[in-house]
Amino acid sequence: MVAESASLTSFRHSHYDPAMKKVPSGIVPMVAVDRKAPEALYKQIYDAYRSAIAERRLRSGQRIPSTRALAFELGVSRFPVLNAYAQLLAEGYFESRVGAGTIVSSSLPDQCTPGQQVPRRATDLSARPVPRGGRPVSRRSALFPGLDPTPWMQGWGAFNVGEVAFDQFPLQIWSQLVARHCREMGARSFHYGHPLGSAVFREIIASYLRTSRSLQCEASQVMIVAGSQQALEISARVLLDPGSRVWVENPGYRLSREALVLAGCRLVPVPVDQEGLDVASGIKRCRKARAALVTPSHQFPLGVTMSASRRLQLLDWAQSSGGWIIEDDYDSEYRYESMPIASLQGLDSNARVIYIGTFSKVLFPSLRLGYLVVPPDLVERFAAVRRTMDISPPTFYQHVVADFMSEGHFARHIRRMRVLYRERRSVLVECLTKELGPTVEVLGSEAGMHLAVELPKGSRDREIAERAAVGNLWLWPLSLHYLVEARPGFVLGFGSSGVSEIPRAVRKVRDLLVLR
Repeated sequence: MVAESASLTSFRHSHYDPAMKKVPSGIVPMVAVDRKAPEALYKQIYDAYRSAIAERRLRSGQRIPSTRALAFELGVSRFPVLNAYAQLLAEGYFESRVGAGTIVSSSLPDQCTPGQQVPRRATDLSARPVPRGGRPVSRRSALFPGLDPTPWMQGWGAFNVGEVAFDQFPLQIWSQLVARHCREMGARSFHYGHPLGSAVFREIIASYLRTSRSLQCEASQVMIVAGSQQALEISARVLLDPGSRVWVENPGYRLSREALVLAGCRLVPVPVDQEGLDVASGIKRCRKARAALVTPSHQFPLGVTMSASRRLQLLDWAQSSGGWIIEDDYDSEYRYESMPIASLQGLDSNARVIYIGTFSKVLFPSLRLGYLVVPPDLVERFAAVRRTMDISPPTFYQHVVADFMSEGHFARHIRRMRVLYRERRSVLVECLTKELGPTVEVLGSEAGMHLAVELPKGSRDREIAERAAVGNLWLWPLSLHYLVEARPGFVLGFGSSGVSEIPRAVRKVRDLLVLR
Protein backbone atom coordinates (compact mmCIF):
# COMPACT_ATOMS: atom_id res chain seq x y z
CA MET A 1 0.00 0.00 0.00
CA VAL A 2 1.95 2.99 -1.29
CA ALA A 3 0.79 6.59 -0.91
CA GLU A 4 2.16 10.14 -0.96
CA SER A 5 2.17 10.66 2.79
CA ALA A 6 2.41 8.69 5.99
CA SER A 7 -0.67 8.49 8.16
CA LEU A 8 -2.75 6.03 10.11
CA THR A 9 -6.30 6.82 9.13
CA SER A 10 -8.67 4.03 10.05
CA PHE A 11 -9.21 0.41 10.94
CA ARG A 12 -10.92 -1.85 8.48
CA HIS A 13 -13.90 -3.58 10.12
CA SER A 14 -12.78 -2.25 13.50
CA HIS A 15 -15.48 -1.61 16.07
CA TYR A 16 -13.73 0.02 18.97
CA ASP A 17 -15.46 -0.51 22.30
CA PRO A 18 -14.09 1.68 25.10
CA ALA A 19 -15.35 -0.85 27.64
CA MET A 20 -13.40 -3.69 26.00
CA LYS A 21 -10.29 -1.53 25.42
CA LYS A 22 -9.21 -3.57 22.43
CA VAL A 23 -10.07 -4.38 18.86
CA PRO A 24 -10.47 -7.83 17.33
CA SER A 25 -7.25 -9.67 16.61
CA GLY A 26 -5.97 -9.65 13.03
CA ILE A 27 -7.09 -6.07 12.30
CA VAL A 28 -4.46 -4.25 10.26
CA PRO A 29 -4.46 -0.44 10.34
CA MET A 30 -4.06 1.55 7.14
CA VAL A 31 -0.53 2.91 7.50
CA ALA A 32 0.56 4.54 4.25
CA VAL A 33 4.24 4.73 3.36
CA ASP A 34 6.00 6.64 0.61
CA ARG A 35 9.06 4.85 -0.74
CA LYS A 36 10.26 8.05 -2.44
CA ALA A 37 10.21 10.12 0.74
CA PRO A 38 13.57 11.09 2.27
CA GLU A 39 12.54 9.58 5.61
CA ALA A 40 13.31 5.94 6.26
CA LEU A 41 10.38 3.51 6.15
CA TYR A 42 10.68 2.68 9.85
CA LYS A 43 10.43 6.41 10.68
CA GLN A 44 7.28 6.80 8.59
CA ILE A 45 5.65 3.89 10.40
CA TYR A 46 6.81 5.22 13.77
CA ASP A 47 5.46 8.73 13.03
CA ALA A 48 2.10 7.39 11.83
CA TYR A 49 1.53 5.42 15.03
CA ARG A 50 2.75 8.19 17.31
CA SER A 51 0.46 10.73 15.62
CA ALA A 52 -2.52 8.38 15.84
CA ILE A 53 -1.94 7.88 19.57
CA ALA A 54 -1.39 11.59 20.25
CA GLU A 55 -4.57 12.50 18.35
CA ARG A 56 -6.59 9.78 20.16
CA ARG A 57 -7.33 7.80 17.03
CA LEU A 58 -5.67 4.92 18.83
CA ARG A 59 -6.71 4.41 22.46
CA SER A 60 -5.17 2.77 25.49
CA GLY A 61 -5.44 -1.00 25.36
CA GLN A 62 -6.12 -1.31 21.65
CA ARG A 63 -4.33 -4.27 20.10
CA ILE A 64 -1.68 -3.60 17.46
CA PRO A 65 -1.17 -6.01 14.56
CA SER A 66 1.90 -8.20 14.58
CA THR A 67 5.00 -6.99 12.79
CA ARG A 68 4.57 -9.77 10.27
CA ALA A 69 0.93 -8.79 9.53
CA LEU A 70 1.75 -5.10 9.12
CA ALA A 71 4.78 -5.81 6.93
CA PHE A 72 2.62 -7.99 4.69
CA GLU A 73 -0.09 -5.31 4.50
CA LEU A 74 2.40 -2.59 3.59
CA GLY A 75 4.34 -4.75 1.18
CA VAL A 76 7.64 -4.00 2.90
CA SER A 77 10.32 -5.97 4.65
CA ARG A 78 9.68 -6.88 8.25
CA PHE A 79 12.82 -5.04 9.44
CA PRO A 80 11.49 -1.43 9.27
CA VAL A 81 8.36 -2.53 11.10
CA LEU A 82 10.45 -4.23 13.82
CA ASN A 83 12.54 -1.07 14.21
CA ALA A 84 9.46 1.16 14.44
CA TYR A 85 7.80 -1.11 17.04
CA ALA A 86 11.01 -1.26 19.06
CA GLN A 87 11.17 2.54 19.20
CA LEU A 88 7.50 2.85 20.17
CA LEU A 89 7.97 0.25 22.90
CA ALA A 90 11.04 2.04 24.19
CA GLU A 91 9.23 5.39 24.36
CA GLY A 92 6.21 3.93 26.13
CA TYR A 93 3.65 4.26 23.36
CA PHE A 94 3.36 0.48 23.05
CA GLU A 95 3.57 -2.28 25.58
CA SER A 96 3.95 -6.00 25.09
CA ARG A 97 1.91 -8.52 27.08
CA VAL A 98 2.35 -12.26 27.21
CA GLY A 99 -0.50 -13.88 25.33
CA ALA A 100 -1.94 -10.55 24.21
CA GLY A 101 0.69 -9.37 21.77
CA THR A 102 1.44 -5.68 21.38
CA ILE A 103 -1.08 -3.07 22.54
CA VAL A 104 -1.23 0.69 22.94
CA SER A 105 0.12 1.48 26.38
CA SER A 106 -2.53 1.25 29.09
CA SER A 107 -0.83 4.05 31.04
CA LEU A 108 -1.62 6.70 28.45
CA PRO A 109 -4.24 9.33 29.44
CA ASP A 110 -7.81 8.84 28.20
CA GLN A 111 -8.13 12.43 27.00
CA CYS A 112 -5.97 14.69 24.86
CA THR A 113 -3.79 17.09 26.75
CA PRO A 114 -4.52 20.81 26.33
CA GLY A 115 -1.39 21.16 24.20
CA GLN A 116 -2.86 18.74 21.66
CA GLN A 117 -6.01 20.78 21.13
CA VAL A 118 -6.26 22.68 17.86
CA PRO A 119 -6.86 26.37 18.64
CA ARG A 120 -9.92 27.96 17.06
CA ARG A 121 -10.51 31.61 16.34
CA ALA A 122 -13.11 33.35 18.44
CA THR A 123 -14.91 34.43 15.28
CA ASP A 124 -15.49 30.76 14.38
CA LEU A 125 -17.32 30.20 17.65
CA SER A 126 -19.53 33.24 17.36
CA ALA A 127 -20.48 32.67 13.74
CA ARG A 128 -22.42 29.48 14.34
CA PRO A 129 -24.32 27.84 17.23
CA VAL A 130 -22.01 26.31 19.83
CA PRO A 131 -23.42 23.35 21.78
CA ARG A 132 -21.89 21.88 24.91
CA GLY A 133 -18.26 21.09 24.11
CA GLY A 134 -17.49 24.41 22.43
CA ARG A 135 -17.40 23.31 18.78
CA PRO A 136 -19.49 25.28 16.27
CA VAL A 137 -22.13 23.36 14.37
CA SER A 138 -24.90 24.16 11.89
CA ARG A 139 -27.95 26.00 13.15
CA ARG A 140 -30.18 23.07 12.21
CA SER A 141 -28.24 20.47 14.13
CA ALA A 142 -28.02 22.81 17.12
CA LEU A 143 -31.82 22.64 17.40
CA PHE A 144 -31.52 19.12 18.83
CA PRO A 145 -30.05 18.65 22.30
CA GLY A 146 -28.47 15.28 21.50
CA LEU A 147 -29.46 11.72 22.22
CA ASP A 148 -32.70 11.68 24.19
CA PRO A 149 -31.87 11.31 27.90
CA THR A 150 -35.48 10.56 28.82
CA PRO A 151 -35.60 7.66 31.31
CA TRP A 152 -38.83 6.17 29.94
CA MET A 153 -37.03 5.19 26.73
CA GLN A 154 -34.05 3.51 28.37
CA GLY A 155 -35.39 0.06 29.21
CA TRP A 156 -37.17 -3.00 27.91
CA GLY A 157 -40.47 -4.20 29.26
CA ALA A 158 -43.98 -3.23 30.20
CA PHE A 159 -45.55 -0.45 28.12
CA ASN A 160 -42.48 0.67 26.17
CA VAL A 161 -43.68 1.83 22.76
CA GLY A 162 -42.40 0.19 19.58
CA GLU A 163 -41.35 -3.11 21.12
CA VAL A 164 -42.54 -6.33 19.51
CA ALA A 165 -43.20 -9.82 20.87
CA PHE A 166 -39.68 -10.89 19.99
CA ASP A 167 -40.09 -14.30 21.66
CA GLN A 168 -42.83 -15.13 19.15
CA PHE A 169 -40.77 -14.34 16.07
CA PRO A 170 -40.12 -17.42 13.85
CA LEU A 171 -36.39 -17.23 14.48
CA GLN A 172 -35.61 -20.73 13.22
CA ILE A 173 -37.18 -20.04 9.83
CA TRP A 174 -35.52 -16.65 9.67
CA SER A 175 -32.12 -18.14 10.53
CA GLN A 176 -32.49 -20.76 7.81
CA LEU A 177 -33.23 -18.08 5.23
CA VAL A 178 -30.26 -16.01 6.36
CA ALA A 179 -27.98 -19.06 6.20
CA ARG A 180 -29.28 -19.93 2.74
CA HIS A 181 -28.48 -16.49 1.38
CA CYS A 182 -25.06 -16.53 3.00
CA ARG A 183 -24.28 -19.77 1.16
CA GLU A 184 -25.64 -18.47 -2.15
CA MET A 185 -23.84 -15.13 -2.21
CA GLY A 186 -22.27 -14.59 -5.63
CA ALA A 187 -20.17 -11.83 -7.13
CA ARG A 188 -23.20 -9.56 -7.65
CA SER A 189 -23.92 -9.69 -3.91
CA PHE A 190 -20.76 -7.70 -3.23
CA HIS A 191 -21.60 -4.80 -5.53
CA TYR A 192 -23.78 -1.73 -5.08
CA GLY A 193 -27.45 -2.27 -5.71
CA HIS A 194 -30.00 -0.12 -7.52
CA PRO A 195 -30.94 3.17 -5.78
CA LEU A 196 -34.55 1.95 -5.56
CA GLY A 197 -33.64 -1.46 -4.17
CA SER A 198 -33.94 -5.07 -5.32
CA ALA A 199 -36.31 -5.45 -8.28
CA VAL A 200 -37.61 -8.80 -6.95
CA PHE A 201 -38.24 -7.39 -3.48
CA ARG A 202 -40.00 -4.32 -4.86
CA GLU A 203 -42.27 -6.52 -6.97
CA ILE A 204 -43.23 -8.54 -3.88
CA ILE A 205 -43.91 -5.39 -1.85
CA ALA A 206 -46.01 -3.83 -4.62
CA SER A 207 -48.10 -7.00 -4.87
CA TYR A 208 -48.55 -7.08 -1.10
CA LEU A 209 -49.58 -3.41 -0.93
CA ARG A 210 -52.08 -3.72 -3.77
CA THR A 211 -53.71 -6.70 -2.05
CA SER A 212 -53.57 -5.77 1.64
CA ARG A 213 -53.58 -1.97 1.58
CA SER A 214 -55.46 -1.21 -1.66
CA LEU A 215 -52.59 0.86 -3.03
CA GLN A 216 -52.35 1.94 -6.64
CA CYS A 217 -48.75 1.07 -7.38
CA GLU A 218 -46.29 -0.86 -9.48
CA ALA A 219 -42.87 -2.15 -8.49
CA SER A 220 -41.27 0.73 -10.41
CA GLN A 221 -42.77 3.16 -7.86
CA VAL A 222 -41.36 1.39 -4.80
CA MET A 223 -38.13 2.46 -3.12
CA ILE A 224 -36.52 0.44 -0.33
CA VAL A 225 -35.31 2.55 2.61
CA ALA A 226 -33.79 2.15 6.07
CA GLY A 227 -37.08 2.60 7.92
CA SER A 228 -39.70 5.32 7.92
CA GLN A 229 -37.31 8.00 9.20
CA GLN A 230 -35.14 7.75 6.10
CA ALA A 231 -38.26 7.62 3.95
CA LEU A 232 -39.38 10.93 5.43
CA GLU A 233 -35.92 12.46 5.07
CA ILE A 234 -35.75 11.56 1.38
CA SER A 235 -39.29 12.84 0.83
CA ALA A 236 -38.43 16.14 2.48
CA ARG A 237 -35.33 16.58 0.33
CA VAL A 238 -37.28 15.94 -2.87
CA LEU A 239 -40.48 17.84 -2.12
CA LEU A 240 -39.64 20.59 0.34
CA ASP A 241 -37.35 23.60 0.59
CA PRO A 242 -35.99 25.35 3.68
CA GLY A 243 -38.83 27.47 4.97
CA SER A 244 -41.59 25.30 3.48
CA ARG A 245 -44.64 25.09 5.71
CA VAL A 246 -45.85 21.59 6.57
CA TRP A 247 -48.98 20.50 8.38
CA VAL A 248 -48.17 18.10 11.21
CA GLU A 249 -50.60 16.33 13.50
CA ASN A 250 -50.96 17.75 17.00
CA PRO A 251 -50.21 15.52 18.85
CA GLY A 252 -47.89 13.58 16.56
CA TYR A 253 -44.75 11.49 16.32
CA ARG A 254 -41.84 13.54 17.59
CA LEU A 255 -39.09 12.00 15.44
CA SER A 256 -41.09 12.71 12.28
CA ARG A 257 -41.39 16.35 13.27
CA GLU A 258 -37.66 16.52 13.96
CA ALA A 259 -36.86 15.12 10.51
CA LEU A 260 -38.86 17.98 8.98
CA VAL A 261 -37.18 20.55 11.21
CA LEU A 262 -33.79 19.20 10.14
CA ALA A 263 -34.86 19.80 6.54
CA GLY A 264 -35.51 23.44 7.44
CA CYS A 265 -39.31 23.21 7.30
CA ARG A 266 -41.70 25.37 9.32
CA LEU A 267 -44.20 23.21 11.17
CA VAL A 268 -47.90 24.07 11.28
CA PRO A 269 -49.55 22.08 14.12
CA VAL A 270 -53.06 20.93 13.15
CA PRO A 271 -55.32 19.47 15.84
CA VAL A 272 -56.48 15.85 15.81
CA ASP A 273 -59.93 14.82 16.99
CA GLN A 274 -62.07 11.66 16.78
CA GLU A 275 -62.02 11.84 12.97
CA GLY A 276 -58.28 12.36 12.64
CA LEU A 277 -56.53 15.45 11.30
CA ASP A 278 -58.86 18.46 11.27
CA VAL A 279 -58.42 19.48 7.62
CA ALA A 280 -60.61 22.57 7.93
CA SER A 281 -58.43 23.80 10.78
CA GLY A 282 -55.30 23.14 8.71
CA ILE A 283 -56.70 25.17 5.81
CA LYS A 284 -57.60 28.00 8.16
CA ARG A 285 -54.11 28.01 9.69
CA CYS A 286 -52.15 27.71 6.44
CA ARG A 287 -53.99 26.95 3.21
CA LYS A 288 -50.81 27.18 1.12
CA ALA A 289 -48.79 24.68 3.13
CA ARG A 290 -46.41 22.70 0.94
CA ALA A 291 -47.23 19.31 2.48
CA ALA A 292 -49.16 17.46 5.18
CA LEU A 293 -47.68 14.61 7.21
CA VAL A 294 -50.41 12.27 8.44
CA THR A 295 -50.97 8.84 10.00
CA PRO A 296 -54.55 8.24 8.77
CA SER A 297 -54.97 4.51 9.41
CA HIS A 298 -53.81 4.62 13.03
CA GLN A 299 -52.94 8.09 14.23
CA PHE A 300 -49.90 8.34 16.47
CA PRO A 301 -50.27 8.65 19.40
CA LEU A 302 -54.06 8.94 19.87
CA GLY A 303 -54.85 5.90 17.72
CA VAL A 304 -57.86 7.34 15.89
CA THR A 305 -58.67 6.49 12.27
CA MET A 306 -59.17 9.32 9.82
CA SER A 307 -62.78 9.35 8.63
CA ALA A 308 -63.71 9.01 4.97
CA SER A 309 -64.92 12.60 4.78
CA ARG A 310 -61.63 13.91 6.21
CA ARG A 311 -59.65 11.79 3.75
CA LEU A 312 -61.53 13.24 0.82
CA GLN A 313 -61.14 16.76 2.22
CA LEU A 314 -57.40 16.24 2.55
CA LEU A 315 -57.08 14.94 -1.01
CA ASP A 316 -59.13 17.88 -2.30
CA TRP A 317 -56.88 20.31 -0.42
CA ALA A 318 -53.73 18.71 -1.91
CA GLN A 319 -55.11 18.92 -5.44
CA SER A 320 -56.40 22.48 -5.17
CA SER A 321 -53.35 23.88 -3.38
CA GLY A 322 -50.65 21.88 -5.13
CA GLY A 323 -49.61 20.42 -1.79
CA TRP A 324 -48.25 16.96 -1.05
CA ILE A 325 -49.56 14.37 1.39
CA ILE A 326 -47.02 12.15 3.14
CA GLU A 327 -48.88 9.11 4.48
CA ASP A 328 -47.06 7.24 7.26
CA ASP A 329 -48.73 3.81 7.47
CA TYR A 330 -46.56 2.39 10.22
CA ASP A 331 -48.64 -0.45 11.75
CA SER A 332 -51.86 -0.80 9.77
CA GLU A 333 -51.58 -4.62 9.67
CA TYR A 334 -52.86 -4.83 13.24
CA ARG A 335 -56.54 -3.96 13.48
CA TYR A 336 -58.81 -5.75 15.94
CA GLU A 337 -62.38 -4.54 15.52
CA SER A 338 -62.53 -4.62 11.71
CA MET A 339 -60.54 -5.42 8.61
CA PRO A 340 -57.48 -3.21 7.98
CA ILE A 341 -58.42 0.26 6.75
CA ALA A 342 -57.60 0.99 3.10
CA SER A 343 -54.78 3.41 2.52
CA LEU A 344 -55.22 7.08 1.73
CA GLN A 345 -53.00 6.60 -1.31
CA GLY A 346 -55.52 4.14 -2.72
CA LEU A 347 -58.09 6.96 -2.93
CA ASP A 348 -55.69 9.39 -4.60
CA SER A 349 -56.53 9.94 -8.27
CA ASN A 350 -54.18 12.90 -8.72
CA ALA A 351 -50.82 11.41 -7.60
CA ARG A 352 -50.44 13.74 -4.61
CA VAL A 353 -49.67 11.08 -1.96
CA ILE A 354 -46.26 9.71 -0.98
CA TYR A 355 -46.79 6.48 0.96
CA ILE A 356 -44.41 5.26 3.70
CA GLY A 357 -44.42 1.75 5.15
CA THR A 358 -42.07 -0.15 7.46
CA PHE A 359 -41.24 -3.65 8.67
CA SER A 360 -40.35 -2.39 12.17
CA LYS A 361 -43.69 -3.40 13.70
CA VAL A 362 -44.49 -6.52 11.70
CA LEU A 363 -40.98 -8.02 11.90
CA PHE A 364 -38.56 -6.22 14.24
CA PRO A 365 -37.19 -2.66 14.57
CA SER A 366 -33.47 -3.42 14.29
CA LEU A 367 -34.02 -4.76 10.76
CA ARG A 368 -34.22 -1.07 9.66
CA LEU A 369 -36.16 -1.86 6.51
CA GLY A 370 -39.04 0.11 5.04
CA TYR A 371 -40.34 1.39 1.74
CA LEU A 372 -41.67 4.39 -0.11
CA VAL A 373 -44.30 4.42 -2.84
CA VAL A 374 -43.98 7.56 -4.96
CA PRO A 375 -45.97 8.93 -7.91
CA PRO A 376 -44.54 7.73 -11.25
CA ASP A 377 -43.38 11.17 -12.37
CA LEU A 378 -41.32 11.60 -9.18
CA VAL A 379 -39.47 8.29 -9.26
CA GLU A 380 -36.46 9.72 -11.07
CA ARG A 381 -36.15 12.62 -8.60
CA PHE A 382 -36.39 10.29 -5.59
CA ALA A 383 -33.82 7.92 -7.09
CA ALA A 384 -31.40 10.78 -7.76
CA VAL A 385 -31.64 12.07 -4.20
CA ARG A 386 -31.27 8.56 -2.81
CA ARG A 387 -28.18 7.92 -4.90
CA THR A 388 -26.61 11.12 -3.60
CA MET A 389 -27.43 10.29 0.03
CA ASP A 390 -26.15 6.72 0.31
CA ILE A 391 -26.00 5.27 -3.25
CA SER A 392 -28.35 2.32 -2.60
CA PRO A 393 -29.93 0.29 0.19
CA PRO A 394 -28.09 -2.79 1.52
CA THR A 395 -29.17 -5.83 -0.48
CA PHE A 396 -28.70 -8.84 1.80
CA TYR A 397 -31.79 -8.53 4.01
CA GLN A 398 -33.91 -7.44 1.08
CA HIS A 399 -33.36 -10.91 -0.37
CA VAL A 400 -34.05 -12.57 2.99
CA VAL A 401 -37.33 -10.69 3.54
CA ALA A 402 -38.33 -11.29 -0.08
CA ASP A 403 -38.11 -15.05 0.52
CA PHE A 404 -39.78 -14.67 3.92
CA MET A 405 -42.75 -13.06 2.17
CA SER A 406 -42.89 -15.14 -1.01
CA GLU A 407 -42.77 -18.44 0.91
CA GLY A 408 -45.76 -17.46 3.09
CA HIS A 409 -43.95 -16.97 6.40
CA PHE A 410 -44.76 -13.25 6.52
CA ALA A 411 -48.53 -13.70 6.18
CA ARG A 412 -48.57 -16.48 8.79
CA HIS A 413 -46.54 -14.38 11.19
CA ILE A 414 -48.91 -11.41 10.87
CA ARG A 415 -51.95 -13.63 11.47
CA ARG A 416 -50.37 -15.08 14.62
CA MET A 417 -49.30 -11.67 15.90
CA ARG A 418 -52.72 -10.19 15.25
CA VAL A 419 -54.27 -12.79 17.55
CA LEU A 420 -51.58 -12.30 20.18
CA TYR A 421 -51.74 -8.51 20.21
CA ARG A 422 -55.54 -8.57 20.26
CA GLU A 423 -55.41 -10.61 23.46
CA ARG A 424 -52.85 -8.32 25.05
CA ARG A 425 -54.81 -5.25 24.02
CA SER A 426 -58.02 -6.64 25.54
CA VAL A 427 -56.34 -7.50 28.83
CA LEU A 428 -54.76 -4.05 29.02
CA VAL A 429 -58.05 -2.23 28.38
CA GLU A 430 -59.83 -4.42 30.93
CA CYS A 431 -57.16 -3.79 33.58
CA LEU A 432 -57.10 -0.04 32.95
CA THR A 433 -60.87 0.11 33.32
CA LYS A 434 -60.80 -1.99 36.49
CA GLU A 435 -57.89 -0.31 38.24
CA LEU A 436 -58.21 3.30 37.09
CA GLY A 437 -61.91 3.60 36.23
CA PRO A 438 -62.99 7.16 35.45
CA THR A 439 -59.57 8.54 36.37
CA VAL A 440 -58.36 8.10 32.79
CA GLU A 441 -59.81 7.98 29.30
CA VAL A 442 -58.56 5.17 27.07
CA LEU A 443 -58.00 6.16 23.42
CA GLY A 444 -57.13 4.27 20.26
CA SER A 445 -57.47 0.69 21.45
CA GLU A 446 -58.97 -0.61 18.20
CA ALA A 447 -55.67 -1.06 16.35
CA GLY A 448 -51.91 -1.12 16.49
CA MET A 449 -49.51 -2.01 19.28
CA HIS A 450 -50.13 0.88 21.62
CA LEU A 451 -52.96 2.89 23.10
CA ALA A 452 -53.18 6.26 24.85
CA VAL A 453 -54.69 7.24 28.15
CA GLU A 454 -55.58 10.81 29.03
CA LEU A 455 -55.14 12.02 32.60
CA PRO A 456 -57.06 14.81 34.32
CA LYS A 457 -55.93 18.33 33.48
CA GLY A 458 -53.02 19.49 35.58
CA SER A 459 -51.48 16.03 35.90
CA ARG A 460 -47.71 16.00 35.54
CA ASP A 461 -47.25 13.03 33.25
CA ARG A 462 -43.53 13.59 32.76
CA GLU A 463 -42.76 13.50 36.48
CA ILE A 464 -44.87 10.35 36.87
CA ALA A 465 -43.06 8.73 33.93
CA GLU A 466 -39.70 9.50 35.51
CA ARG A 467 -40.75 7.82 38.77
CA ALA A 468 -42.19 4.88 36.84
CA ALA A 469 -38.89 4.25 35.08
CA VAL A 470 -37.23 3.65 38.44
CA GLY A 471 -39.58 0.67 38.85
CA ASN A 472 -38.96 -0.69 35.33
CA LEU A 473 -42.21 0.73 33.99
CA TRP A 474 -41.89 2.59 30.70
CA LEU A 475 -44.62 5.22 30.27
CA TRP A 476 -44.29 7.67 27.40
CA PRO A 477 -45.72 11.06 28.49
CA LEU A 478 -48.50 12.06 26.12
CA SER A 479 -47.86 15.77 26.62
CA LEU A 480 -44.46 15.54 24.90
CA HIS A 481 -46.12 14.67 21.59
CA TYR A 482 -47.92 18.01 21.43
CA LEU A 483 -46.50 21.15 19.86
CA VAL A 484 -49.25 23.33 21.35
CA GLU A 485 -52.14 22.91 23.81
CA ALA A 486 -50.62 19.81 25.40
CA ARG A 487 -52.78 17.37 27.32
CA PRO A 488 -51.36 15.04 30.00
CA GLY A 489 -51.47 11.29 29.72
CA PHE A 490 -49.44 8.28 28.65
CA VAL A 491 -48.78 6.27 25.52
CA LEU A 492 -48.71 2.59 26.50
CA GLY A 493 -47.16 -0.02 24.23
CA PHE A 494 -48.25 -3.62 24.74
CA GLY A 495 -46.28 -5.43 22.02
CA SER A 496 -43.73 -6.94 24.40
CA SER A 497 -45.97 -7.11 27.50
CA GLY A 498 -47.17 -10.61 28.31
CA VAL A 499 -50.76 -11.23 29.42
CA SER A 500 -49.61 -12.30 32.87
CA GLU A 501 -47.45 -9.19 33.23
CA ILE A 502 -50.05 -6.57 32.29
CA PRO A 503 -52.28 -6.63 35.44
CA ARG A 504 -49.29 -6.14 37.74
CA ALA A 505 -47.95 -3.33 35.57
CA VAL A 506 -51.31 -1.52 35.54
CA ARG A 507 -51.47 -1.74 39.33
CA LYS A 508 -48.08 -0.02 39.43
CA VAL A 509 -49.52 2.76 37.26
CA ARG A 510 -52.47 3.07 39.63
CA ASP A 511 -50.16 3.40 42.63
CA LEU A 512 -48.13 6.08 40.88
CA LEU A 513 -51.24 8.08 40.06
CA VAL A 514 -52.43 7.86 43.67
CA LEU A 515 -49.08 9.27 44.82
CA ARG A 516 -48.85 12.04 42.21
